[in-house]
Parts: sequence; C-alpha cells; structure tokens
Amino acid sequence: MVDTNDDSAFTKSAARSVYRFGPEGCRQAEDVVAVEEPLEIVLMHPGRDWKSLAVTMRTPGDDFDLARGFLFTEGIIHKPEDIVAMRFARNQTEENTTGQALLVHLAPGAAARAAQVQPRLYMTSACGLCGKAALDQVQQLPSFLVIPHRPLVSGELLVTLPEKLRQLQEAYQRTGGIHACGLFDTSGHLLLVQEDVGRHNAMDKLVGGMLKRGLIPVRDYMLLFSGRLSFELVQKARMVGAPLLCAIGAPSSLAIELAEECGMTLVGFLSKDRFNIYTGRERIM
Repeated sequence: MVDTNDDSAFTKSAARSVYRFGPEGCRQAEDVVAVEEPLEIVLMHPGRDWKSLAVTMRTPGDDFDLARGFLFTEGIIHKPEDIVAMRFARNQTEENTTGQALLVHLAPGAAARAAQVQPRLYMTSACGLCGKAALDQVQQLPSFLVIPHRPLVSGELLVTLPEKLRQLQEAYQRTGGIHACGLFDTSGHLLLVQEDVGRHNAMDKLVGGMLKRGLIPVRDYMLLFSGRLSFELVQKARMVGAPLLCAIGAPSSLAIELAEECGMTLVGFLSKDRFNIYTGRERIM
C-alpha cells in the first residue's frame, strides 16, 4: 500500500483570542484550542468509479490511520493490502470534496465490499454511528473472537495506566479539549497513542496504526480510552479482538451489554487508586 503524501504536518491546535474572567477581573488573553475540521473519505474503486463514503469532523493529522481504522471497523477492509494507495485531493474540483478529501484506492475485493455499504454522509465528532439505519447492521460486522481468561492482568497494573496515557497526550496538554486512546501490553508499556476531538476518530486512528503495524487481532493487549465508553467504541474494540477495554470515564448501558455479549472485560472509572469492572471479572487478578 502506498501513501502518496504525508499527513503528519497538520496543526492539531490553534491560538484564539479570549476574555478571561477571574479574581483579578476580566482581561483579554490568548487561548489554545483543539482544531476540528471536516475530512471526506472518498473510496476509489478499480477503474474510474468513486464513492463518497463519509464526512467526519476530526482533528487533522494521522488521517491515513483514521481512514484505515474506519474502513477496518466498518468491515470494508480486512488487511492493509486492501488499500492500494491513499492521497489527498489536489483541488476542490477533483472527484468530490467537502472541505478536505482523502482519496482511498481499494483493491478489488475491498471495492466489492464497499459497494454494499451505505454512505454515512456526515458524522460529528461526537458520533461514530451517525447514518446507521439500525444497530443490528453494526453488530453483523465480522470481528475477532476474544479468548476466555486471556490475558490476565493485575488491578495494581491497571491503576498505573491513566497517568502513562496522560503523559503522552500532547494535544490535550495544550488544549484540554481532546480525547485519547492508547494501546498497552500486559506489562503496562504504552505502545501506541492517538488523539482526536472525536472519540470514535481517536479509536479509528489507533486501529489504523495497529493494522499498519500488524498488531490485529490484539488478543494480548489492553485498550485505554480517556473519556466515557459508548456502544460504538466497544464495537470498534470488538472488531480488533480486544479482550480488555478500559476507560477513565463511565460506560453506557449498551456498551456494557455489547462487551458482555462478546466476552470482553470492560473497566470504567479507572483512576490511580480505583476502578469498576462491568464485565469479564475473570481477567483481573
């Protein structure tokens, strides 16, 4: 697979003039905010056919990983070789662009699967399932089965993970307004971290990075998310075979139900001294 232009130089934060009110009164100052911009994912089939799959609001940067992860968790690609090439549109008249467009050239097998997928049209940074006709459609996607009782990790190890993730949340430290998702091994080493204003985008970028590095299925690893866990994040973790998904925030009821259904360990409210286990207690020592 060929990436024909680099997507690592985008600005993830921007300076804005604000008025700060505090004990000393109101004064004008400069604040740093997270950048949120649209990205259109356009699928280029063999030949000259193309299809606009989705427009997602994301933090620029690591867009190739975002596309890889999104297409994988949608069941369109199954391996890195299903993407022949990726590049950004050269101008606003090439193919079809709404804001910035990423053109993804698919191999024939992936193109056939993409032809059966309903375009999402538009996704906000808060929504990973916008445009889905039914939750049943999401749950019918193929996924890796988790192995019972594997891996085994200690509670003492789990409580060390949030600080390790926080130390590498560069955009969050600048802006205070961005999510992060990290991949840990069972020794507590942080292997990969991604940030984005969209919760589902952070997860897709992480999945894309794991796919590129040959780490899927992630049966002996742990995922940690910086915010709350909703259904779509558990679904994406399910797609890569994650046995253990942790969050600093709370899970939703539907997230818990899906995790229980697929045999995943789900941990919420993870902090330096406590956490809740919602499903899969047998993996925590």
